[in-house]
Amino acid sequence: MTYKILPFCLLFFVQSYTQTQPWQGKFEPIDNMIAPPNSYRTASGAPGKAYWQQRADYKIQVVLDERTNTISGNETITYYNNSPDDLSYLWIQLEQNVNRKGNDDFGQFNNGLKDGITARQMQFLTRAIDFPAGYSIKYIKDSNGQAMKSMVNNTMMKVLLDAPLKSGESLTFSIGWSYPITDRSMFLLSREGYEYFPDDDNTVYLIAHWFPRMAVYNDTEGWQNQQFQRLGEFALEFGDYEVEITVPEDHLVASTGSLLNPESVLSNTQRERLERARTSFDSPVMIVTRSEAEANEKTKSKRQKTWVFKAENVRDFAFASSRKFIWDAQAVALASNTVMAMSFYPKEGLPVWQEESTKAIKNALEVYSEATFDYPYPVCISVNTSNIGMEFPMISFNGGRPKNGKMSKNARAGMIGTIIHEVGHNWFPMIVSSDERKWMWMDEGLNTFIHQRTVAERYPDFNSTTPKSIVPFMSGDKNILRPIMTTSDSEILTQFGANFYQKPTVGLQMLRHSIIGKELFDAAFKEYANRWKYKHPNPADLFRTLEDATATDLDWFFRGWFFTTDHVDMELSHVKWFKVYEAEQNIEQKKRNIQVKAGGEGKAPASNDFSNGPEVIRMNATPDNAYGGFLSRLDEEAVRQNLSGKNLYEITIKNLGGLVMPVTLEWIYTDGTSEIDRLPAEIWRKNEYVVTRTFVKTKEVKTVNLDPNFEFADTNMENNSFPKTQKESDFEKFKREAGDTNK
Repeated sequence: MTYKILPFCLLFFVQSYTQTQPWQGKFEPIDNMIAPPNSYRTASGAPGKAYWQQRADYKIQVVLDERTNTISGNETITYYNNSPDDLSYLWIQLEQNVNRKGNDDFGQFNNGLKDGITARQMQFLTRAIDFPAGYSIKYIKDSNGQAMKSMVNNTMMKVLLDAPLKSGESLTFSIGWSYPITDRSMFLLSREGYEYFPDDDNTVYLIAHWFPRMAVYNDTEGWQNQQFQRLGEFALEFGDYEVEITVPEDHLVASTGSLLNPESVLSNTQRERLERARTSFDSPVMIVTRSEAEANEKTKSKRQKTWVFKAENVRDFAFASSRKFIWDAQAVALASNTVMAMSFYPKEGLPVWQEESTKAIKNALEVYSEATFDYPYPVCISVNTSNIGMEFPMISFNGGRPKNGKMSKNARAGMIGTIIHEVGHNWFPMIVSSDERKWMWMDEGLNTFIHQRTVAERYPDFNSTTPKSIVPFMSGDKNILRPIMTTSDSEILTQFGANFYQKPTVGLQMLRHSIIGKELFDAAFKEYANRWKYKHPNPADLFRTLEDATATDLDWFFRGWFFTTDHVDMELSHVKWFKVYEAEQNIEQKKRNIQVKAGGEGKAPASNDFSNGPEVIRMNATPDNAYGGFLSRLDEEAVRQNLSGKNLYEITIKNLGGLVMPVTLEWIYTDGTSEIDRLPAEIWRKNEYVVTRTFVKTKEVKTVNLDPNFEFADTNMENNSFPKTQKESDFEKFKREAGDTNK
């Protein structure tokens, strides 16, 4: 065997070995961790030619009874089976059943007694004051009026079909139902219900996940029929809605969709103001003023009126109803359409809701549209209530309320941030319709990412999420931390905000600002949003699209950031300073001169700073046999001259936290100037734990800093600089403070 053949044999052995081992290095592909591509979902991350999804259209008539706080309705569902499968039964979501006593979800939060527990916490825990809750299903009938068989399992209802619903066919059936609307103060994670105002004996109703809705049936898991447990939200099909909402005559209704009968429910004055708002692009127009709302609070009409709304291609429908509402509206011009931004709020929201809510809607509509695609719906509504931020197509319920008309700067920022965030959910997941029941981070994380971009661009004085925000969480106890790729209801309640909102946001910020670059990343993120609008993406579709649209291998990032609980802790463990001299004959004298300058001949360079000057190195001539079979030679004299007198710095960086990241180095020179060098994450491919790199600098370096702008959520910045600072021990500090250094 000759020398030339050996490397190829060795390479073959290494390849054969690695292909047969379950190697899980940080730079290995994540193909075995995500669903494989197929004809429905391509390897590029785009929907395939065979992609399909189901559809459900609804016609609903609903009555809100304010005297009994109940809601009752009947609905007709037309369900389209676009799948290649024949279906022998259907699954219907009954989320209101989560509030029933004895429900599996009841008591899962705050489930521990303690001394000094509040009455409200005790109510959460024990339901000492009982209340009615959950659906009463009055009937399920087919299109011929014949009863259909069903079985209810907690928050899911199985509808049995006499004959399979074949692929390509549709089915129309109807359901009659009612339920008691619950007091939102009774629940820790209440997403709907009513809020009662004792001072004027009135109520604001937030009506959401209120009607039996079709569960999703898709290509990746069949029926998505996981039980609703409050934390994991919704998986829903798109469809068209025609909804008739009957409420007390003196109520105003804010709703998903376009109002079809304004002449029947609005006064002439309100209609005139609303028409004026359609061309008011600079400021909101008051449709219902404070004085009008306060007068309305006193009426308590016993008559009813019906509001009719229509919504096309939405995955859900919600509304709010109250006689307390003040109402303002403003037009927002986007590139492809004009949207009516509207806010509904009780007088308790003044003055900040009148000042800020519709403005925040406008800012969100503009930034999100620029980042993804234009908001496609005719209205975007923000409704004020307490202790909530919850989103639905075209309408959101948002907390934040002044006390005695006053609000701190932080509270105002929190209120505005909530409105932006919930409006942003119109994109994720109301249009880019990910499965919230399974992957909370896909809607909360992606939405928070653009939400924080909106805050940074439109409210620069507000605090926003940055890599620093996630450090306390990522440096926490690994025994209880969980990866981002954890299903929604499996997350620890105290951690879900950091893990499902902040950590994905910071990860996307890193990709945009420090790994891919803004221009390339923004185009890729927009590509993902447009590929999957009105469709059901999974995590693999996002990961593949970002790689496909950037030509960047990001598997190392997705593996570490999304699938592990590793953290970033890079240590700048050592920096060595060298100089190369052109003339070999004076090398020993050069060494002596440097050593004398550093403090004495024969003194070795210090290991933790630059005080002893550089080490002097000799660059020898290259022997001929080092070139192997090559006949050409380097111009070694030119190499010597180009490096003569230059400063060479050998940097050693250790990966202590487990997560590999790009490396950013800041060089601060002795003349006060500075420079930045950036190295890609791929420098860790050969060795995932320690890397050494050499840099040539004309100037002498005073300080080297790792990650100077805190781009990568490094959990320990104390080991990121050289020269290293000498930390005083606790014993030395005690002696110094005691004034006795001899003890």
